[in-house]
Amino acid sequence: MNIKNVMTREDFMRFFRNTEKLNELTVDDRIEIFRTILVGSSDLTKDLLNEILGDYNVNNLEIIEVTNDKI
Repeated sequence: MNIKNVMTREDFMRFFRNTEKLNELTVDDRIEIFRTILVGSSDLTKDLLNEILGDYNVNNLEIIEVTNDKI
């Protein structure tokens, strides 16, 4: 694959903030991005997940936090 144009961080963020361009993505495209964009498990917190549920007006799910303390 020969890439002539490289997308910079600024290019990506400009695309991400452009509603018209985002509307060109399919639902599957959006799910793929959503599922892969975070770096690791430490990015997934109860607060973040609750914020996302609130942003999407999802009222039928609840996030609980369980700690596995070793005795």
